Amino acid sequence: MSSDWLQLCRDCVADIDLVLAELPTRFEREPVLRQGEGGDETTAIDAAAEEAVVARLEALNADFVLVSEELGERVFGAGGPMRVIVDPIDGSVNAKRGIPFFSLSLAVAEGPTMEDVTFGYVYDFGAREEWVAERGRGARLNDRPLKAPAPKDPIEILSFEATTTAYIADKSSSLLGVAERLRVMGSLALSLCHLAAGRVDAVCSLKPARSIDIAAAQLLVRERGYAIELFEDPPFAEARLDLEGRSRLVAAANPALCADLARALK
Repeated sequence: MSSDWLQLCRDCVADIDLVLAELPTRFEREPVLRQGEGGDETTAIDAAAEEAVVARLEALNADFVLVSEELGERVFGAGGPMRVIVDPIDGSVNAKRGIPFFSLSLAVAEGPTMEDVTFGYVYDFGAREEWVAERGRGARLNDRPLKAPAPKDPIEILSFEATTTAYIADKSSSLLGVAERLRVMGSLALSLCHLAAGRVDAVCSLKPARSIDIAAAQLLVRERGYAIELFEDPPFAEARLDLEGRSRLVAAANPALCADLARALK
């Protein structure tokens, strides 16, 4: 079944590539069409990418519940316990401005919580990297087992996400002595993938994280044996696969570093 989901994700990537070609600049990508169910504005690029993914999901003729950035929750077939959690464009501000750091994030779960996620897929449209994880079977980058060096302890590079100027100004000074350097990239899913690959040493979301942003990438982090926590609403494994943001997120090489980050953010 995981191979079927992998092929579906690759088909979705090809479809979104066509969308990106058809909407090549800010003029086409940036217009706001409506308010998405996830709370953010739905721009033309968000809507077109989601339509492409939903069309692929409809063609499966399967029973599941979709949780998506723009549509919210939608029952396919008879519904049932299976959930598919999708952010068609994670990092949509980057995407609409032409900054090549945004992704498709898709996770499949056998139940309603983060612990139930069995398959995670993140595709980076800038670097053209494909990140895949299967529960109990490890993580892969571009179809090869992910065996990169671990994130550093102590933390050298910390990736901030959900980053308005106000959030950064409020919290960056509290990380003095916890992390040596900051990166602000613009896609929470990709930042977590980079943690799984040891490219950054920790990730913090400065506003409550939603399952659509993290459900796929968190599986890469956990399959690599690293720590991740929604520290204002633990435990992580019981986090609901819905559109609500209940807690900020921290992730790092081990639970002790996550605790350090959580204390600093509080």
